[in-house]
Amino acid sequence: MMDMLRGVEADRSPAWRAGRGPLRLLPAPLFEDRRAWLAILTGWVVALGGSVLIGFVLTHLAPGGAGPELGAAPPLVLWAMIALFSPITETLLMAGVLDILRRFLGPWQAVIASALIWGALHSSLAPLWGAVIWWPFLIFSTLYTTWRPRGFWIAVGVPMAVHVLQNIAPATMIVLGR
Repeated sequence: MMDMLRGVEADRSPAWRAGRGPLRLLPAPLFEDRRAWLAILTGWVVALGGSVLIGFVLTHLAPGGAGPELGAAPPLVLWAMIALFSPITETLLMAGVLDILRRFLGPWQAVIASALIWGALHSSLAPLWGAVIWWPFLIFSTLYTTWRPRGFWIAVGVPMAVHVLQNIAPATMIVLGR
């Protein structure tokens, strides 16, 4: 237990803020645990913008790439599954994965490993989908790692809010048939 707490403390240290490895290219508010609203807004813009850009490029490189099969649920149920249930469930699972990864890896390495794991899991359903999904999970994982020293629920709540915002537009477009 103490090792885990020491690992969490390391996330608050200047080493996490200054030694972010390749994550240093991300906007500063993703690494600040003072204003949740700013972290959520920044996280949403960066996650959505990145995934739209990656999706745009991939659809032009592989135009026939299919998305995941979502089943034949009633529209409101499908919307709730995509916009609410999946982000809540996946964010809680991501937190557990990150806490385990942090036992063996530094903060930025754990963030990248988490994003790659989530991309691979989503790729098992549709290969191109996973290529788009790793980016938002990089942002969600960064936010979780940044906010974790403040407590588990705030650390889960910030990326969960970004995840819900990330999924609302696609859920709505899918339900409306676009």
